[in-house]
Amino acid sequence: MERKIVTKPQRRTGVREAAAQATRDSILKSATKVFAKYGYDGGSVEKISKAAKSYDRMIYYYFGSKEGLFIAVLEGIYQRMDDAEAAIALDASRPVDALTEVIRFVLGYYRKNPEFVTLLNTENLHKGRHISKSLRAREYSSRAVAIIAEILASGSSQGLFRRDLVARDIYLLIASTGYFYTSNRHTLTAFLGEPLESPEAVTHWEDFVIETVLRTVRADDIQDNTPPHDEDTTKWQKSQPAQSRARSS
Repeated sequence: MERKIVTKPQRRTGVREAAAQATRDSILKSATKVFAKYGYDGGSVEKISKAAKSYDRMIYYYFGSKEGLFIAVLEGIYQRMDDAEAAIALDASRPVDALTEVIRFVLGYYRKNPEFVTLLNTENLHKGRHISKSLRAREYSSRAVAIIAEILASGSSQGLFRRDLVARDIYLLIASTGYFYTSNRHTLTAFLGEPLESPEAVTHWEDFVIETVLRTVRADDIQDNTPPHDEDTTKWQKSQPAQSRARSS
């Protein structure tokens, strides 16, 4: 008599892992929105689990604590910006064009991702005590600075850029112009009496930042061949009150 071999059904570990990852991603996505809206102190575990249609215990299971979740949120927003920047097709052999593209990307990313700016504002209110515990944050900043360093080195070797430039300084210059404009756009609109979120104002500021950065990195012996302001920028400036126009020029 032949003996039938009975095989035990294989555990569907792949399905469970996919479900677990989906739950984790849902919590992380919801936490990003809740922390951006309510801040760290107001973004309670209860609000996050409700938004994720999950349970409080799942947050502790995947992230250990509310702080662990917030750190994961910060790491996530840095990673997404890093991934987006890495996707840009930059040609370092054309340093002026490459640096211009980096500037456009940074300013545009802040503008299109206000949650990024809001979450960083929240973390700065806490003096960076959460992100300082991250083991991954420096990976993203070092990559961003490395891109600029490569562009500056190329420009320097071609005699286009100064040789005494520090990539970190240029990175901070670009980041600060984009970050400040976005994070303070509402109060500055009221303070200056100018619509800083209008397409014309955004384009004007982007052009101004590009010109400012290129003037900063340019070799001293390169003549100023900066083209005049384009027609759209000129129209925007003329549409502003005289006092406001003087401040923005």
